[in-house]
Amino acid sequence: MLRSRRPKTTQRPATLGQLKESGYRSRSVSDEIHHNVVDRLKSGEPLLPGIVGYEQTVVPELENALLAGQSIAILGERGQGKSRLIRSLTQFLDEYVPYLEGTETNDDPLNPISAAGRGMVEEHGDDTPIAWLHRDQRYGEKLATPDVAMADLIGDVDPIKVAEGRYLSDELTIHYGLIPRTNRGIFCVNELPDLAERIQVGLFNLMEERDVQIRGYNIRLPLDIMVVATANPEDYTNRGRIITPLKDRFGAQVRTHYPQTTTHEREIVQQESTQFSDAGLQVVVPDFMSEIVAELSHQARRSGEVNQRSGVSVRLSISNYETLRSTALRRAIKVGEPCASPRITDLPALASSMRGKIELETFEEGREDRVIEDLTRRSVVEVFNRLVPTASLSEIVSTFESGVTAEAGADLASNEYAARIADVPALAGVVKSLGCDGSDAETASAVEFVLEGLHLTRQLNRDVIEGGFRYAKEPPPPPEPRTALDVTEGLDDEQRAELRRKFERRRRRNRE
Repeated sequence: MLRSRRPKTTQRPATLGQLKESGYRSRSVSDEIHHNVVDRLKSGEPLLPGIVGYEQTVVPELENALLAGQSIAILGERGQGKSRLIRSLTQFLDEYVPYLEGTETNDDPLNPISAAGRGMVEEHGDDTPIAWLHRDQRYGEKLATPDVAMADLIGDVDPIKVAEGRYLSDELTIHYGLIPRTNRGIFCVNELPDLAERIQVGLFNLMEERDVQIRGYNIRLPLDIMVVATANPEDYTNRGRIITPLKDRFGAQVRTHYPQTTTHEREIVQQESTQFSDAGLQVVVPDFMSEIVAELSHQARRSGEVNQRSGVSVRLSISNYETLRSTALRRAIKVGEPCASPRITDLPALASSMRGKIELETFEEGREDRVIEDLTRRSVVEVFNRLVPTASLSEIVSTFESGVTAEAGADLASNEYAARIADVPALAGVVKSLGCDGSDAETASAVEFVLEGLHLTRQLNRDVIEGGFRYAKEPPPPPEPRTALDVTEGLDDEQRAELRRKFERRRRRNRE
C-alpha cells in the first residue's frame, strides 16, 4: 500500500506551546484504529489490500476486533500470512503523532508517562521540543523463544547509567525494553506459546491494566499499546504451552487458513514471487502451468501421506513457481530462444523446491521423491480434466491409433513441437483453447500438457527414451480364445444344465 509523503516538519508544531495552540487533542491507540477503520469502511476501500482469500472469513472477524479496540490472537499454521496480516495493521494508525523529542517511550506531549518526559516539560514548559512519529515506527515485534527474558520485553537497570553516578533508586537508570519503546503503537509477540510461563505471567498487567513494572522500582508506566499475538492452533489449547489466564486476556481470536481455491493460490503466487527483468528474454507461464503449481499445493494439503499438522505453506507454491520459471529460462538460454515457457517435462525440477517444505507421516529412504512424483501426476490429471473438454480428444486419440508417435523432452527446442501439430492436426484446436496459439514456447508447453494428460488418463502410452518421452497408441491385444469357464460364467445351475443338454444333443447328431 502506498504511503502518503511525509510533510515538511515546518508545517507541524515544533514545541509544546505550538502544539497546544494548534488545538491538538490526544487520543488512544484503540481510538485511532477505531475511527480509521470506520473511515475505511465508509469509503468502501478494501480493508487489507494485498491480503488474498480472507475477504469472507478472516477480514470480517478482524474488522470486529479492531472496531472493538480488542487485543487480538491470530491463530494459524505456517505460511498462512499471519506476520503479513499483523504488520498491515499499522495502516489504521494516524499517519503522524507528536511525541516529546528524546523520550524512549514516545511520550505524549500532553500526558508524559516517563520520568524523563515529565522532567523535560517541567524544565522547558511550552518551549519543550516535540517531534513527529510516523505510523510505521509505531510497530514493535518480538519472536518468542524460550530464552526471552523480562529485560528484553519490559526493561532492566542499565549498569552504564549507574556507573555514571545515578542512584539505583533513580528511575532514569532504567533501560526500557521493547514493550515500553512501542508505547502508543502496536506490539506483536510472534509464536506466543514459545514464551516461558514466567514471562507469560509478566504480560498479565500489560494485557489488562495496561501498565508494566520494572524490577523493584515503585513506578508505574501506563502504556498505551495494542497487543497482537500469533500462535499455532495446536499450541494454543489447554493442552498446549500457553497459560489460560493469559489466553483469557485476549479480546478476540482470529483463525487464518490456507487459500481455499487455486485461484486465490495463484493470485498470492503472482503477488509474492520474485520477478526479474532479463534483457532480450521473456518467460511466459501459461495459465494451465500456474494452475498445476497451485493444484500441487492443494493436493499436498489433502494427502494422507503428508503430515497435515505441520501444514503445507503457501511458500511451497511460490518456490515451485519460481523454480518452474527458472527451468524454462535456463532452457531458452541454452537453445537460444527469445521466449521461454515451462513445460510438463520441467515438473521433475520441482522436487528441489518441495523437499523440506512437506513433512511425511512416515520416513523411508527415497519415499519423499516418490510422494512428490505422485502428487505431481495427480495435479496434472486434475487440471487436465478441468481445462480440456473430453469431446475434443477423440480425434487426437484416433490419429495416434493410425500409428503416429510424438516425442517430448525438456531440452527440445520449442519450434520442434510444430511437427507434432502437423502430424496430429486436432492438437491445434486444443492448444488454441488453452490460450497458447501465440509463441512457439507456449505452443510447446500446451502440446506437452495435452499429450501427458492423455497418457495419465490412459488414452495414450508413454515410453521413456533418451532425453524425454515418446507418446503412442498401442493396438489392443487380440482376444484370448474362449474356454468352457468363460461360456458358463454368470449362469445359474438350471441354465448350466440346459446348456449341457444342448451340447449332448449336438454331439449325438454329429456322431450319427
